[in-house]
Amino acid sequence: MPQYSKDPQVIARLTPEQYRVTQENATEYPGTGEYLDNKEPGIYVDVVSGEPLFASSDKYDSGCGWPSFTKPIEPAHIAALRDTSHGMIRIEVRSAHGDSHLGHVFPDGPPDRGGLRYCINSAALRFIHRDDMVAEGYGEYLDQVEGGR
Repeated sequence: MPQYSKDPQVIARLTPEQYRVTQENATEYPGTGEYLDNKEPGIYVDVVSGEPLFASSDKYDSGCGWPSFTKPIEPAHIAALRDTSHGMIRIEVRSAHGDSHLGHVFPDGPPDRGGLRYCINSAALRFIHRDDMVAEGYGEYLDQVEGGR
């Protein structure tokens, strides 16, 4: 099993936006994220630790302005925390090993797919195309991606 962790060398190479989002709990402006309209098959991993977070098969257009997913690819890689900032109560989601701020989860997702909407900042993610998953060490997740195995 691969080891995922918060790597200071990786953090030092983050773009200012990636750092602001993952390390300072910021949020991208809606509609601006690199992966909002990505429809390619593959997985999304934590930009800091590389831990697998979401599959393209669970991504959907929620209209909220951020990439949205119905569930994590590996639930153990997601930590959920109560967030009372901005005068509201929300559930923040972070990567379990990288401790990166990812976004929030809301109970307004598609009812037929579990009812959750993981609203995630593109800056917290790195996309790995299905064709590159084996070479990058994520082959075990191919069966969760369209056209895998």
